Amino acid sequence: MYAEERQQEILREARAAGRVDVVTLAEQFGVTTETIRRDLTVLERAGVLRRVHGGAIPVERLGFEPAVAARDEVMTDEKERIAKAALAELPQDGAIVIDAGTTTGRLVQVLPADRELTVIVNAPPLATALATRPNLTVFMLGGRVRGRTLATVEDWALGQLSQLHVDVAFMATNGCSVAKGLTTPDPAEAAIKRAMVASAQRSVLLADHTKFSSNYLARFATLSDIDVIVSDTGLDLELAADLAAAGPEVVRA
Repeated sequence: MYAEERQQEILREARAAGRVDVVTLAEQFGVTTETIRRDLTVLERAGVLRRVHGGAIPVERLGFEPAVAARDEVMTDEKERIAKAALAELPQDGAIVIDAGTTTGRLVQVLPADRELTVIVNAPPLATALATRPNLTVFMLGGRVRGRTLATVEDWALGQLSQLHVDVAFMATNGCSVAKGLTTPDPAEAAIKRAMVASAQRSVLLADHTKFSSNYLARFATLSDIDVIVSDTGLDLELAADLAAAGPEVVRA
């Protein structure tokens, strides 16, 4: 097993159990405790685990939301595959909204140059990346910018979204489950996401498989609100079937 694979399995177990233990993990993976401690350090630097005495806990147990830079360094290959697969949901022309997020940020990077699209975003970095593209008309929603996610939120953005109708909303999420739907830690950001879904004829969720092991404070959509989930091959097949049974088509890229 490669180090990255082991680290992702450690993260999955931490999220499922609420905590992982260094000695237990060393025995489970047949490696030294020093190796596990290095793995935990990598995951802590990525902002997804917090080291505690003898082990680590997932950051969501602390009510802590990793910043954009930290999240952008995790599951990079999977996010790129998800973004490329999501291009199949892109209209030939018309309008789309792209939610703030690191996986949706990958979608921005791979948007084709041959489509005449109107693109609405709620994150300054996404607007900057798109603004020089001659085939795109780019609008950025105004509002307060959350420092942790760089997303615009609150009334200014909500007011603009209430007047829009787009063909497709490409959404990000912090967590997703059959029971709780799509969730995020911040109620203000949840409100923007909810309005994005409401503004769209179709909604497409871009989420790597680790997002399907957690629920957060604020729900912004049920699975029946989502038309397509694009995830990666790490998404368990049985879970994918359960998600699909709740409404959306599920794509494993």
